[in-house]
Amino acid sequence: MVAWEDELGELMATRGNALVRYAYMLAGDRALAEDLVQDALVKVFSRLRGPAGRARRPAGSERGTHVHTLDDSPLENTEGYVRRAILTLYLDGYRKRQRWYDIKHLLADDGVGRSADAAATARVDVMAALARLGPRQRACVVLRYFDDLTVPQIADALGTAQGTVKRYLSDATDHLRDLLRPDDLRPAEGRAAP
Repeated sequence: MVAWEDELGELMATRGNALVRYAYMLAGDRALAEDLVQDALVKVFSRLRGPAGRARRPAGSERGTHVHTLDDSPLENTEGYVRRAILTLYLDGYRKRQRWYDIKHLLADDGVGRSADAAATARVDVMAALARLGPRQRACVVLRYFDDLTVPQIADALGTAQGTVKRYLSDATDHLRDLLRPDDLRPAEGRAAP
């Protein structure tokens, strides 16, 4: 058995539970914690083990970029490397989840399969709501949200000021929100808003 395998075996035998507890404190899930530890071990030991009997240094590398090998000499703080890798892997996963949550709402599919009837009804509702807008508001909404034009492009197309386009879009959006709000979310007639 080579030195890195001995080092890995000893680390897991003596500190394996502590590493999993550390990962659990970060992740809050036992299965995810075990996955983090495993991924960290692979990351650290695949990077640290090198060709038997010599340390690797990439061609053209400068001092300080030396890659340690466990075959030459055991590392003094292997657990520290693994703990740092666990933290890095957890934070990378967290950042990926955050990016997903930040853009998830932009997807048209809400994850619930809608029937063809529901899609057709929604389209009819939107068309009916657009018909209730004034001609300038309707033109601004169609150009902005259906043709994906910017406010300056809409102002040029309609021959109006950008501020006017913004006002039309704001008023139309408020009106459409009221018209297209589900019945159970609409304020009751005659009741004062809280």
